[in-house]
Amino acid sequence: MTKLNNPAPVSISQQGPTEPKELEAFTDKFFLQLKDGNIPGAVFVLVKDGKIFFSKGYGYANLEQKTPVIPDKTLFRLGSVSKVFTATAVMQLAEQGKLNLNEDIDHYLKQFHTQNNQFKPITSAHLLTHTDGFNVGWSIGAATRCQSQLPSLEEFLSKNLPKRVRQPGELYVYGDVGIALAGYLVEVLSKVSFTEYINQNILKPLDMGHSSFQQPLPTALAPDLAVGYSYRKNAYIQSPFTCAKSVPSAGMSATATDVAHFMIAQLQGGRYGNG
Repeated sequence: MTKLNNPAPVSISQQGPTEPKELEAFTDKFFLQLKDGNIPGAVFVLVKDGKIFFSKGYGYANLEQKTPVIPDKTLFRLGSVSKVFTATAVMQLAEQGKLNLNEDIDHYLKQFHTQNNQFKPITSAHLLTHTDGFNVGWSIGAATRCQSQLPSLEEFLSKNLPKRVRQPGELYVYGDVGIALAGYLVEVLSKVSFTEYINQNILKPLDMGHSSFQQPLPTALAPDLAVGYSYRKNAYIQSPFTCAKSVPSAGMSATATDVAHFMIAQLQGGRYGNG
């Protein structure tokens, strides 16, 4: 057996860019690939030490009008990143003692229930960790072209809740159902709509004035939404705005700068600026 000497201490220096211009040189080169991928536009933002370190838009938010992507103006659909805002709202209520993360959610639900004698109760912790045990559903019928009024979250869930197929906490299965229920709990406990709760308790305190869960978007924000495109037969085809019926799971639109405020708060223990 060979005796190994203690290795000499290694000096660790800071890695990565230290100046915004240094990072910009990298991102400018990286986002040249947009054309190769037939991507009309994109935005990049990096936060550091409680501040926005760098942000920049690339390409176009609207190809026909040649509208450039602007980090603090152009809104993008966040899709499932919306779930993180919903989870934050739930955790706010838990912090305030209005919600026990380990309590049976049927204790809070009034208009419908999830209880099934075959399975143990579902908790909010199960909802937030995608271990609720529901059959994954909503691949069809989860969105609409917004031509008619969206059903309320209560109506949508009460009519479309999938079957329970396994014990909660047993298996991680990513999906929209649990987070939609979590968002509905926010409505029930706060006694205001989910969208209004997010506006008052997350967006306003974080100075996220160019973000919203409202679908379609408010009149003041709608003109700044990046147009969605598909690319077929060497041409960009505009995609219509679709409204997600599972609002807490996929309904948010926001600018990169606004999302940076949210990231800063998450990294700073819930603090952004003086709030």
